[in-house]
Amino acid sequence: MDAFYASVEQRDNPELKGKPVAVGGGHRGVVAAASYEARKFGVRSAMPSVTAKRRCPELVFVKPRFDVYRAASQQIREIFADYTDLIEPLSLDEAYLDVTEDRRGLGSARAIAEEIRARIKAETGLTASAGVSYCKFIAKLASDQNKPDGLCVIPPHKGAAFVAALPVKRFHGVGPVTAAKMEKLGISTGADLARWPIEQLEAHFGSSGRWYWRIARGIDEREVKSDRPYKSVSAERTFDVDYVEADDLKRELERVAGYAWQRIERSEVKGRTVTLKVKFGDFTQITRSKSFPCPVPDFAAFEGAGQALLDALLPVPKGIRLLGLGLHSMVERAQDEPRQLGLEI
Repeated sequence: MDAFYASVEQRDNPELKGKPVAVGGGHRGVVAAASYEARKFGVRSAMPSVTAKRRCPELVFVKPRFDVYRAASQQIREIFADYTDLIEPLSLDEAYLDVTEDRRGLGSARAIAEEIRARIKAETGLTASAGVSYCKFIAKLASDQNKPDGLCVIPPHKGAAFVAALPVKRFHGVGPVTAAKMEKLGISTGADLARWPIEQLEAHFGSSGRWYWRIARGIDEREVKSDRPYKSVSAERTFDVDYVEADDLKRELERVAGYAWQRIERSEVKGRTVTLKVKFGDFTQITRSKSFPCPVPDFAAFEGAGQALLDALLPVPKGIRLLGLGLHSMVERAQDEPRQLGLEI
C-alpha cells in the first residue's frame, strides 16, 4: 500500500488531500507514517516530531487510528483471498502472494496484479503498488520501483540484470550498517556484489555472505508462507548524547515505548514478557525482563513495566547511549479475536 496510514487519513478527511500529513507525532512523539507530500521535505517514519516539523513547517499531525487501519487491511486481505490462499502478510500494509495457480484464469501474474490493484482502488479508495516476479526478493524490490500507484514486472530472464543495477542499500536484509561496510569494500551495487566470490563474502559477513551471494544473482528459493509466528516486537533509539539523569532516561524510554507499542498495535500481537535493552556509552549492553501470567493488556501496562525495569537500574554508573523496549513470549489470540498478521523483520 502507498503511504498506508497517511493515505487512509487523507481518504477519510478531504481537507488533508494534497497536504503534507504525518500520522503520530505530538509532544516527544515520533512519526508513524508520512504522506508523499511530507516525504518531499524529508519527513519519514520513526523521525521525532520536532525534527519533522522543522523540515516541513506546514506538516499536519493526526492521531493514529489503528482500528481503522486494521479494518482497511482486512478488506484488502479479503481481496487477496479471491486470487490465492498463499498469502504471507508482512504488516498491515504489505504482503507476498503466490499466484502460481491462476484461480480466476486471468492468464498472467501481471494481469492478476493489475486486477487486484484496481479492486483495491475501487473498494477502498486507496492505491497500491505491486512488484511481480519469480521470487520474493525481486518481487519486493520491484514493488518499490514505481511507487506510488505503480506496477513493475521482472521476468526470470531479467532478474539478475535488475538486481545488478540497484544499489545494495535498497536490498531487503541489507541494513545501514551492512551497507556502509559494503561501501568500504567497494560494493555499491548488485553488480559489485556479484563479482565477489562466496568465500570472501562469508569471510566478511559470516553466514549472511551466502545469502548476499545468492541474491546478487537473483536467486531466492523461499516459499510464500501463509502463517509466520512472531517471536517479538520491539523498538529502540540511539541518542545523540549519552544520558545519565533519571528524568532524561525516563523521558526517552517513554518515547521508545510509544513507538514500540505502535508496532505492536500494527502487528496485532499479544505477549507476556516486557524486555528492556540498555546500551551504555562504552557499548556494553544489558537486558532486563519482566514476565506476567497474562498478556500485557495496553500501552500503560507496557510502558509501566519498562519504566519499572529502568527504575531498578537507577542510578546508572555511566552514560546510556541506547534504550530499547520489546514484547516477547507471544501467545495465541482467542478464536473470536481478529486474525494475527505477520511482521517483516
